[in-house]
Amino acid sequence: MSSFNTISVEKLARLIGTPKCPTLIDVCADEDFSTNPGILPCAIRRPYGAVSEWAHEYVGQSVVTICQKGHKLSHGAAAWLRHAGASADALEGGVLAWAQAGLPMVPKAKLPSRDSRGRTLWVTRSRPKIDRIACPWLIRRFVDPNAVFLFVPPSEVQAVGERFGTTPFDIEGEGVFWSHRGELCTFDVMIEEFGLETEPLKRLATIVRGADTARLDLAPEASGLLAASLGLSRIFTDDLAQLDAGLLLYDAFYRWCRDATDETHNWPSKKA
Repeated sequence: MSSFNTISVEKLARLIGTPKCPTLIDVCADEDFSTNPGILPCAIRRPYGAVSEWAHEYVGQSVVTICQKGHKLSHGAAAWLRHAGASADALEGGVLAWAQAGLPMVPKAKLPSRDSRGRTLWVTRSRPKIDRIACPWLIRRFVDPNAVFLFVPPSEVQAVGERFGTTPFDIEGEGVFWSHRGELCTFDVMIEEFGLETEPLKRLATIVRGADTARLDLAPEASGLLAASLGLSRIFTDDLAQLDAGLLLYDAFYRWCRDATDETHNWPSKKA
């Protein structure tokens, strides 16, 4: 059981990937951060020495602070956040405990640069379906909860990326890193490159790949995902509204992949 004002690695691992995940703030010292090749999924980095200046940004939010071992830096930052009006806990054992538990770490080298507000910026083709909803879901739930997604005509994706400092994804073109590779769709690629190859996400990736590449035989659920995605595209004319609706769809598929694959639902029958 976690002690007062802390959260266990196991409990946080269950929250990451869900809409209820708290804001994760990495306050590791620079020297510790530089020796660690990864960062917890969805964590953002803030300097612990300036916490009194940025703590007010999280008023009313649930926050978990993270340092290398879960000692003074995370507890001090959490205390400042509570003083500013946030609900803040420190991660027990810090980054080391997370890594020792074999939980995924996002490689720092694979994270796109962030804007002045600390957000990653992405651009893809308009009228998003399947892969172009699945990838933003993965990014928002496991990489950057504040990520911005721009949807533009296919012919303009790369040019918009260059002019507006956004990262293109799920688009064919020379030099596009985040796209299909062989039989893998972009969602598969992101899971692999971001170090998120957990069993639930790999199971979800198979469903996404089946729906996105017309290989519905890969998973029975692929047909349902394709139907739901096409149905959403007929409901919404605004790409961002469609993205918001699609996030809930993928939340449901992910929780099924993680927690409910063994559950069945049969109509109860009673013999006379």
